[in-house]
Amino acid sequence: MSRKLFAGCDIGSTTGKVVVLDDTGIVSSSIVPREVDPEETAKNALAEVIESIDGIHSIKDFAYLVGTGYGRAEIPFASENVSEISCHALGAFESDPGIKTIVDIGGQDIKGIAVNDDGSVLEFAMNDKCAAGTGRFYEAMSRIFNMDLPGFSDLSLKSKKPVAVTAQCSVFAETEVVSLLARKTSPADVAAGIQCAVGKRCFSLLKRVGIRDKVTVTGGCAKNRGLIKELKSVLSTEIVSLSKDPQLMGALGAAVFARRKGG
Repeated sequence: MSRKLFAGCDIGSTTGKVVVLDDTGIVSSSIVPREVDPEETAKNALAEVIESIDGIHSIKDFAYLVGTGYGRAEIPFASENVSEISCHALGAFESDPGIKTIVDIGGQDIKGIAVNDDGSVLEFAMNDKCAAGTGRFYEAMSRIFNMDLPGFSDLSLKSKKPVAVTAQCSVFAETEVVSLLARKTSPADVAAGIQCAVGKRCFSLLKRVGIRDKVTVTGGCAKNRGLIKELKSVLSTEIVSLSKDPQLMGALGAAVFARRKGG
């Protein structure tokens, strides 16, 4: 193989992501469901990109591979691992060097990240004590409405008067939502109330790191249009849409680290 390829492998709590770079940009990427074993998740995600790239046959063909995410320590074939906080910052910076503030909403936690002018982390804060507002929280909420996540997001956008969802705990929030729906409260207004509650949680987190333009959202929840609408309102600023899949930002940042180390 004449060209060098560099891989970033992000093993989260719900999905595995891989981005492959060469000297010019992204060559391939993949997103796969999480397996019980993080190593198996990594192998599955890497197998997809290996199959899509001519001239590469195994993990050993990568010049350098950086692991990141929840399961990064369980990727034995990675050249090294880097924290997902640093990788999300660098991935967003690679997509848009003007990004200064990131809300990263993962499967099990929410992070607020302030980014330096060089793409490094200036400051960060994390909410990992409760699942409220995370990807798993949204999955639980959408199941209550018998919808998939895009359907839930679209429903919230139809609201005319959001209903307050006040519970700070994921479990209690589910109980509160079920009770509201049982009282014939408009499903759209309840869904919008959930988006408002998560938006306020994100705002409180970002205040701890400082909110500077430009602001973006990374992670799978960045595809939730109802949440993005609420964040625009509560932060009183535009939310930048990244040119690359926001769910891949951790893997992209890891791949950039790999290119720097292995180039």
